[in-house]
Amino acid sequence: MPLLSLSLMSLRNRWITGSLTVFAIAVSVTLLLGVEKVRTEAKASFANTISGTDLIVGARSGAIQLLLYSVFRIGNATNNISWESYRDIAGLPQVAWTIPLSLGDAHRGYRVLGTNRDYFRHYRFANKRRLAFSAGGPFEDLFDAVLGADVAKALGYELGDAIVVAHGLGRAGFSKHDDKPFRVAGILAKTGTPVDRTVHVSLEGIEAIHVDWRGGARVPGKGVTADEVRRMNLEPKAFTAFLVGLKSRLSVFALQRHVNEYRDEPLLAVLPGVALQELWGLMGTAETALTAISAFVVVTGLLGMLTMLLATLNERRREMAILRSVGARPVHVFGLFVIEATILTALGTVFGLALLYVSLLIAQPIVDTRFGLYITIGLPTARDLLVLGLVVGAGVLVGAVPAYRAYRQSLADGMMVRT
Repeated sequence: MPLLSLSLMSLRNRWITGSLTVFAIAVSVTLLLGVEKVRTEAKASFANTISGTDLIVGARSGAIQLLLYSVFRIGNATNNISWESYRDIAGLPQVAWTIPLSLGDAHRGYRVLGTNRDYFRHYRFANKRRLAFSAGGPFEDLFDAVLGADVAKALGYELGDAIVVAHGLGRAGFSKHDDKPFRVAGILAKTGTPVDRTVHVSLEGIEAIHVDWRGGARVPGKGVTADEVRRMNLEPKAFTAFLVGLKSRLSVFALQRHVNEYRDEPLLAVLPGVALQELWGLMGTAETALTAISAFVVVTGLLGMLTMLLATLNERRREMAILRSVGARPVHVFGLFVIEATILTALGTVFGLALLYVSLLIAQPIVDTRFGLYITIGLPTARDLLVLGLVVGAGVLVGAVPAYRAYRQSLADGMMVRT
């Protein structure tokens, strides 16, 4: 204990440089754990985007492309699926439910998804959680719309407000269906998935706004009013993709093979979990780079501590000489420097952990609102504790460098003959 007391008193006399060292280590530890936290939460949120769906079926392209436009609303399909093929596959005995998805329009930069009420009954996310409404309910009328939480919040919509769907994916859209506006009938609760940034309408609603359109433009001289379109047959001829839930997951590979070999038109069926893992694997390089950068920041903080201890080494030779004169051995001098380094590193990791939680409390609502990523705040994981232990261990090793030099100097000074 005398060495510990001595180390604390020594650090107190050099509290300015000691405090700066602790702060540098704290910031580096916060960055290291923060990057790991964001990476873990992003991966969990990524995997939880869709849950409980056995297959995603779309036009034949690539598994990642199909996943991107059907689940993440990124990009466009190479082709559509005919209604007849959909009815044929949906009617197979092993199929429990299906959710058709029709994409291609937008509203002020947000994707518009045409679907049916099965979407609200069967769509699951984050370990099979159901969609919930914060206001209103599913669409009942032909021109009802259900907004994701982010759409309603960003655009300030409330129940009963009118919205106009437009062609194109830009914020303004190329051409607007302003003769057939939709009415906000429901607003979904926050999910942290692309659902939050989607405007949902019925498949019939998508057909209704396109009855007098051809090739992305209104047919000249052919105008159909909203009242007239209600009396028309609005069964879709084609749409983008559909989700499939099976009665037994044992039949998933058989149905996937059946769809991929479908003869009436080229289709592709993918397992969401496999496609998600494949997509996440493409981002592995960026993930590794972030971890490496944060690790280098920790190394920088430890090198700062090493620099501080080495810089004060010559100034402390008098201190070491006094310790030797009162009976301290070179090994005690070595232990003094190692203990100081351990204290600085330990304090840095503790303050870094505290700074991380403060930062998470501040950033959580901002990240949730801006990026749709909800970061949970809980106790440190076993991995976090392992990282902290490694940082402290690295600090001890770094402290051994000036400790060894002090040991050698102390030994030489003790053997010196003074007159």
